Amino acid sequence: MSFKPSDALRFLGGLFVAIIVLGLVALRVTSCAPQRPAPPGAQPPVRSFPVPPPRTPPPSPPPTLSAACDAGPDLAARANAATLVSLAWAPFGRAEAGWATYAPLIGHEIATACAPDTPGFAAALADWQARQSLAPDGVMTATVFARLKGIVQTRRAFVRLSAQGVCPAPPAESTLAWATPAEGYSDKAIQLRPGALAAYRAMAAAARAEDPRIAADARSLTIFSGYRSPAVDAARCAAEHNCNGTVRATCSAHRTGLAMDLYVGQAPGFPPDSSADANRLYMSRTPAYRWLVANAARFGFAPYPFEPWHWEWTGEAP
Repeated sequence: MSFKPSDALRFLGGLFVAIIVLGLVALRVTSCAPQRPAPPGAQPPVRSFPVPPPRTPPPSPPPTLSAACDAGPDLAARANAATLVSLAWAPFGRAEAGWATYAPLIGHEIATACAPDTPGFAAALADWQARQSLAPDGVMTATVFARLKGIVQTRRAFVRLSAQGVCPAPPAESTLAWATPAEGYSDKAIQLRPGALAAYRAMAAAARAEDPRIAADARSLTIFSGYRSPAVDAARCAAEHNCNGTVRATCSAHRTGLAMDLYVGQAPGFPPDSSADANRLYMSRTPAYRWLVANAARFGFAPYPFEPWHWEWTGEAP
């Protein structure tokens, strides 16, 4: 029997097919075979997967001013809301109704931007009262204001001297500096001690740079009264029949050359230095006054709380 090449090819082809079939059968048997149980104590195989990096949660946004002002003693807030416009008192020797005029200054002293009739304001007031060893009830009263007034007033050296019965002598007028016409209200001629004038200029420039509303009014923070000689003050208070009262005094801080009256606005129908309650309340709400309350101390100035326009430089002894 002869062996032809075509027979060899058919043989090899059949062998190749048989190998493939046997391999597929073996693979199926292996995948279907039951898994052997792991021996006692053996750890299961660990399968590794890619682990994404941990995600840092975004920081919680700070509470808004509105939310912060809603937190605090509600009863105290309601009491403050009532007395804000109705408190009968005389904190500077003249009868007044309410303490709204002093609210910006009080808020600054107790370190809160909350409105005076909010729980947040009451909470800040309670904290301040506790630091002053007062009952921390968060309620504004004449007694509480008297403590705060004493702190604010005694930042003025003139007040400390007056409490000792001392009326400081005026400086020699030849040592005083002249403000420019643009620095005087309606181009009024103004004299101050050189240090006080330099501090005023720095403060006024900062106010105009930091608050466009102040810069928009050329009158804002111009000076309508600086140094006044004792003779001029005595004649003025005598003419107005109010010597040594709330408004005029024979011994005025203006004699020191460190005190100045600044234009912070005026209510319709009132001059810029009117002490009428309506005018003072209006001034307490102007951008110029509120900027001074928050920032004047940076430049060495302290306020006279009764007059929103009156500020004294504390960088030099009277």
